[in-house]
Amino acid sequence: MGRRRQRESVWIQCVSLLCLFDWSAAQISYSVSEEVDKGTFVGNLAKDLNLNVQELESRGLRIVSGQSKRYFEANLKTGILFVNERIDREELCPNKVKCSLNIQAILSHPMLLHRIEVNIIDINDNAPSFLEKIHRLNVTELASPGERYLLPIANDADTGSNSVNSYKLSPNEHFSLDVQSGGEQSVSAELVLQKALDREKQPVIQLTLTAIDGGKPPRSGTSQIIVHVIDVNDNSPIFSRTLYKVHVHENALFGTAILTLNATDLDEGVNSKIVYSFLKRGNLDPSIMFSINSDTGEITIKGNLDYEESPAYEIRVQATDQGHSRRSAHGKVLVEVIDVNDNTPEISVTSLMSPLKEDAEIGTVVALVTVTDKDGSNNGITNCKLTRSVPFKLKSNYKNDYSLVVDGPLDRESASQYNVTITATDEGTPPLSSTSVITVHVSDVNDNAPRFPEPVINVYVKENSPVGDIIYTISAFDPDSEENAKIRYTLLDKSVSISSSVNINSDTGDIVSLQSFNYEEIKTFQFQVKATDSGVPPLSSNVTVNVFILDENDNSPGILAPYSEHGSVNTENIPYSAEAGYFVAKIRAVDADSGYNALLSYHISEPKGTNLFRIGTSTGELRTKRRMSDNDLKTHPLVVLVSDNGEPSLSATVSIDVVVVESTGEIQTQFRNVPRKEESFSDLNLYLLIAIASVSVIFLLSLISLIAVKCHRTDDSFRRYSAPMITTHPDGSWSYSKSTQQYDVCFSSDTLKSDVVVFPAPYPPADAELISINGNDTFSRTQTLPNKEKNMRM
Repeated sequence: MGRRRQRESVWIQCVSLLCLFDWSAAQISYSVSEEVDKGTFVGNLAKDLNLNVQELESRGLRIVSGQSKRYFEANLKTGILFVNERIDREELCPNKVKCSLNIQAILSHPMLLHRIEVNIIDINDNAPSFLEKIHRLNVTELASPGERYLLPIANDADTGSNSVNSYKLSPNEHFSLDVQSGGEQSVSAELVLQKALDREKQPVIQLTLTAIDGGKPPRSGTSQIIVHVIDVNDNSPIFSRTLYKVHVHENALFGTAILTLNATDLDEGVNSKIVYSFLKRGNLDPSIMFSINSDTGEITIKGNLDYEESPAYEIRVQATDQGHSRRSAHGKVLVEVIDVNDNTPEISVTSLMSPLKEDAEIGTVVALVTVTDKDGSNNGITNCKLTRSVPFKLKSNYKNDYSLVVDGPLDRESASQYNVTITATDEGTPPLSSTSVITVHVSDVNDNAPRFPEPVINVYVKENSPVGDIIYTISAFDPDSEENAKIRYTLLDKSVSISSSVNINSDTGDIVSLQSFNYEEIKTFQFQVKATDSGVPPLSSNVTVNVFILDENDNSPGILAPYSEHGSVNTENIPYSAEAGYFVAKIRAVDADSGYNALLSYHISEPKGTNLFRIGTSTGELRTKRRMSDNDLKTHPLVVLVSDNGEPSLSATVSIDVVVVESTGEIQTQFRNVPRKEESFSDLNLYLLIAIASVSVIFLLSLISLIAVKCHRTDDSFRRYSAPMITTHPDGSWSYSKSTQQYDVCFSSDTLKSDVVVFPAPYPPADAELISINGNDTFSRTQTLPNKEKNMRM
């Protein structure tokens, strides 16, 4: 086995050599018989290769073979290919129909290679032989003419016509011989009973079985057949089928049942009890791979099935009854093994040129690659490719033979060596693959600039981070070596804003902050970094760095007017008759942060657990929770806490004193900036009527205009917007709304002052204005309350 593997290894290396050189248009084929003498003429290489005989010696003609022995040599003076060693076909190609040796004729100056196939012709140098020199048969005297008995087969190391061709039986009066051809299997013979036996006359019959091959002259071998004539049991078992055929996958588990034999015997009692068994024929022992249940006839797998070793198993089975004179029946079981893709492709690599010169031309052969797969059919068809981007490629030469050739410029400075990964994948299901790595060394110029992993680098920095922090480390890669790969980093942007913000370590690429960043002042900035190697001349490349400042919760909420004065206590008046839900005030605040850091919520911090007032956590609207009672205080000091949602949360407080008054006339609103003046009742009513009439006219004109516009809109417009709607509220206000906006009109019944407020709902902008009309015909503009539900009070 070791010698065979050595020959296969040498053969693979030799076949790999073929891919280095240019190929002929077709390979040369010669034939020679085995066992011929040394020096026997095989072919005329000079003539067949169209070469001048005088050139053979100067060009160094040599014969290369993958075998351990040099079976053939060439005469450099005549160009004749002759036999150099004794050739034994049975040793080279055991059990193979065709036997051939592949050799190569290699010429130098220039280098040429020719593939030569030498077919080894079999001669009849082996005679048939039987493993059993004596074969005994037990035949009952009740056996009927026509019954058959399986005879041992002969083995012949020769193949084709020189193998076993026929069998011959010595003359006798009781038996004849039936020779059968098994197709791809060997020829077999059966003993056929021609005349009934009489044990009393002849208890033992001795016969001679002769196996004859088809050679010229033919050779033969013999085996003695001794027939013992046995009395009694007169019915033999009969199999339900003469041939059992079954398919099984080669990866089937041990103990897997593949077939159950069925034989019957017409006898009764012990003579009908059948025992199943295997028959060993020649050197084939079925019990190595299979086991049979002697009682049930179930055949199970016992060994490792391997399609590559044997694609099929022909098993001879026997059913024997248990009578005193036991009788048997024979059957054939053909187990066909289904190939499973269980063998990965094998890659054999022969490196011929390493290291490569950096000026190697495209097409230069680097190595030979041969791929083999032991599986059959599609499972054994392989495809070979390179899996990485390298300046090489695979060139197909012959079937599974490839050449690894240079496919691009090589540069020692960019890569001192290339690890070329070759992947071979078969076409099985699922496909299996294997890889082989060839290390190709090359020999140096500074032709590679430093490379960044990405053209743009995004850096995220928290605001208020300490000065001197490393915010990012730039890393560039230069495939060159030594000094040519030593990189220095510099900032390209020399502007004051960048140079005062960041700096870079020229050796390590660490970007260091020179100031603490404030998200509210600057949210992002950009600069470029240049990486330069130390080669001559130096090469460089740039990368853009985007720095994004991340917001931190470093700003407390800011209270907006009119409650923005720090430390002041604001006063709001409400009537004693105020209902539950009465609007008291609206606290508005802003936060300079962003996101959740600027999401504000409102809570009453003091007094805790008040049951008189409530505040909207998101709107900041302060309202009453119930009506006033005589037991309630007249002044209610409240502290409203405004908190953001940052981590940790920051907050601000507003102090409001809510004063309960008996009548609405005592309410002081925050919208008046001028002192009140006593007015006559008639003047107030007049101004009120004028205001109401003006607003009504404006409202009606606007409504009519909107309806007119809608009448001229297309159907698409009607689908996009819903019809306007006018709604009246219990507090005396009107709402005009449509799908995209809403307007509120509020009137106050206060006799001292009338206010008109018009703004979109639900919340007016912070800069919305309120126009107040008082008795002195003086107009004052103040900010409106940011909610439509608060009524204007006098």
